[in-house]
Amino acid sequence: MFDTQGRYSRHLLLEGIGQEGQEKIGRGRVLIVGAGGLGSPVALYLAAAGVGTIGIADGDTVDVTNLQRQVIHSTNDVDKAKVTSAARKMRNLNPDIKVVEHKEFLDGKRIVELAEDYDIVVDATDSYQSKYMINDACVKAGKPFVHGGVLRYEGNVFTHLPGTADYRTIFGEEPTATHVPTASTVGVLGTVVGVIGTIQATEVIKWLTGVGELLTDSILTFNALTWQFNKIKIR
Repeated sequence: MFDTQGRYSRHLLLEGIGQEGQEKIGRGRVLIVGAGGLGSPVALYLAAAGVGTIGIADGDTVDVTNLQRQVIHSTNDVDKAKVTSAARKMRNLNPDIKVVEHKEFLDGKRIVELAEDYDIVVDATDSYQSKYMINDACVKAGKPFVHGGVLRYEGNVFTHLPGTADYRTIFGEEPTATHVPTASTVGVLGTVVGVIGTIQATEVIKWLTGVGELLTDSILTFNALTWQFNKIKIR
């Protein structure tokens, strides 16, 4: 099924991945929650990498205001379901993979149900409510997940495995909606979303193959204005 000698030849050359690692990627099952700004690079890079099964969940449709940063969608996709638009691009990029469309807004119970069918979850949502919900569902289910967050010119990433720091450990209790800014109220630089989403995809590939160190018990922050990356350890 997987054209490992051609399509994935550059992975096969990598120490730490090679044939065995590519086969692990091919057997991987990843759920992406959110088909927007963060979900775009995550979905495209995981599809390109040859992740065997990728589920993508989102109940929203494409809006023209999305196109500045949600690069998996195009102008012709406006008013179409995001998961349908994203899945089409993923399949065109790599017909070897299986893409499962979950055209729905998830609640905590549904995330737990869906997560049972996947190895790892990617939080590619853009609201605090969704992030706490995904965190709590994955912690309850003992499911690893990769968080990504962006606002204005900054972003952050961390990976949670069972027993390591989670979203509540790092950020505390959920704030009220009136106490936190959002991209829809203060803006976000589109390229920052691309940087953070690409790092999330990298964490998933590292987790699937076992290569390198994951961002567990730590958070990586990025500031596009100063080009500063900081890796902060969490006690």
